Amino acid sequence: MSIGSCHTIFINNLSMRQVAGKFVPKLLNMDSVRDDRNLLQRVITGDESWVYGYDVETKAQSSQWKLLHEPRPKKARQNRSNVKVLLTVFFYCRGVVHHEFLPQGRTVNKEYYLQVMRNLREAIRQKR
Repeated sequence: MSIGSCHTIFINNLSMRQVAGKFVPKLLNMDSVRDDRNLLQRVITGDESWVYGYDVETKAQSSQWKLLHEPRPKKARQNRSNVKVLLTVFFYCRGVVHHEFLPQGRTVNKEYYLQVMRNLREAIRQKR
């Protein structure tokens, strides 16, 4: 099979294309970590989690000190909030850099993440 036939199969039948690796200034390896002691202090990472609008107090959180002859306080059983919100948080070695809650009814898509990244960039500028 000729190279031209292989090329045609890759492009037309398999919808593949030939790409070259993108050059980056540096690749992170153990040597760069050893050479730059402050490297890990500059790393910012992020995470997302669904959180409830409010959490019910646990039994231990709502306990009180009472004398032996005093009656126990009554506590109604509560359910967790039905309202869940997506929390996106970014942090580094010294703590939280930026956090955002997904507005109600908003869809997580490319535009939303681009706005989050813009807000993160601004928060980083203010912190550093």
